[in-house]
Amino acid sequence: MEKRIELEKRGKNPADLITYFIFLQIKELNLDNCRSTSIVGLTDEFTNLESLSLINVGLVSLKGFPKLPNLKKLELSDNRICNGLNLLETSPKLTYLNLSGNKIKDLATLEPLKNFKYLKNLDLFNNEATTVENYREKVFKMIPSLKYLDGYDEDDGEAEDSDAEEEVNGNEDDSEEEASSDEDEELDESVGLGAVYSENLDDLSDEGDYEAVEEEEDEDGIEEEEEEDGTEEDAQSPDVSRGKKRKLEEGDDN
Repeated sequence: MEKRIELEKRGKNPADLITYFIFLQIKELNLDNCRSTSIVGLTDEFTNLESLSLINVGLVSLKGFPKLPNLKKLELSDNRICNGLNLLETSPKLTYLNLSGNKIKDLATLEPLKNFKYLKNLDLFNNEATTVENYREKVFKMIPSLKYLDGYDEDDGEAEDSDAEEEVNGNEDDSEEEASSDEDEELDESVGLGAVYSENLDDLSDEGDYEAVEEEEDEDGIEEEEEEDGTEEDAQSPDVSRGKKRKLEEGDDN
């Protein structure tokens, strides 16, 4: 475990200001399968740590657990922990705790968890304590803030993976919702402008149709007048031809 932590520290002295700044920026730390019966090498330096994984390490106790004030997600599955959960109280912001596959035998061992007012997701699968009569009902009553126990809520509704992520991310989800809301507002505004433009285009289209109809009517009127003129000329043409014929005959007589 200490070697893995040294790798995270990059072998530098924490007294170095730059290295200390790096510690402040570390939010996730994975120490899975680092064999150790107790927590060693992990100190209070990781003040900004939000997610810590200690799966299958071989821990028999939580003695030496550091003060991690911003820790939200803690993975402790497949160890040999049987008590000492009060040592986690230095991380009051815990929302997700996985203790599956440990040696917790009774519900009294879980008593310290009732002080975690943000704890929403707890996993105790494959612990002897889960065989206690009315186990689920008693645990939900013991920890009022709890939303999911062993992956299910009080009504046996299954928790989705996204639920655990939401519990850990917290405020980040709120900011995403606000951003989404802003995008929706912008979309509504754009749709509103589009509707206005559409109405204007419809009006222009109607005017164009009206002008086109007027032009067609004018053309029809002109054609009708021309036809009438043509008809009058045709009607007068026999008289004119007769007049010309008479003049020709009179000229021949003279």
